Amino acid sequence: MIAGNMNFLNLATLPKSLYDVLSQPETSLNYLKSLADGRYQLEGEKWFYNINDSITSPIQERHTEFHKKYLDIQLILSGEEIIRYSLNDCSSESFFEKKPDLFILENPLLTNSILLKEGDFVTFYPGEPHQALCMVDVPKKVRKAVFKVPIEII
Repeated sequence: MIAGNMNFLNLATLPKSLYDVLSQPETSLNYLKSLADGRYQLEGEKWFYNINDSITSPIQERHTEFHKKYLDIQLILSGEEIIRYSLNDCSSESFFEKKPDLFILENPLLTNSILLKEGDFVTFYPGEPHQALCMVDVPKKVRKAVFKVPIEII
């Protein structure tokens, strides 16, 4: 897990491949904020991202997920959320596959959390469990971009 802010990208200690994803004009914070909901993929790139609005909710109502083939970069465009996570590989724990490369843990043990606000991002490598869209105080709208980066290009 790596966290950072788009306004200080050089401080995030990202691997070059992830820095290259986030440092393009087409992935700048202002550019992403101008886009409509949808799935986007730059020509010639294997990675893509989705932009949409969601409503945060209590921890008890949120699922915990992980991925095997893709790294997630979750970037807040507006609003705020708490993401709970663990730094342990959970791929041997009890889970079910909800859809391709989206695995839901049945009994997650999450030991950490991070508060993300506009411009903040966090990465989750394959096997790292994360519980996104947890509310800060009351349910609120959050707009975010979620990048899906194939593990083979990292």
